[in-house]
Amino acid sequence: MSYVFFNPNPSGKRIGDCVIRAIAKITDQTWTDTYIDIALKGFELCDMPSSNAVWASYLRQRGFRRFIISDDCADCYTVNDFCVDFPRGAYLLATGSHVVTVVDGNYFDAWDSGSEVPVAFWTKELIHG
Repeated sequence: MSYVFFNPNPSGKRIGDCVIRAIAKITDQTWTDTYIDIALKGFELCDMPSSNAVWASYLRQRGFRRFIISDDCADCYTVNDFCVDFPRGAYLLATGSHVVTVVDGNYFDAWDSGSEVPVAFWTKELIHG
């Protein structure tokens, strides 16, 4: 379980597009195709592409389901902990201000977000342990 550098942004930017980067990874698309898809979904919903409602609708349309993470330890359960608990499968984790993809126990991001606290995750198939 470890951090893997992943930044498909064509300009190398790493701030403000975490949703696009994470969805590109979990859907195996390019950053550009993902950005266009999310922008079109925002247009369809008359909302900004960065809106949680827009990218959530996009994920649902692609067969993903959302699961809420228990807040029994709201400040101590991290992305790293999630990776240990879910060593197989592909997941998109949402914190209050960031989105990161986990694949087979590794988290893919433009920076080491392992200490971030996820509040929910998205997946197509729930595989535990």
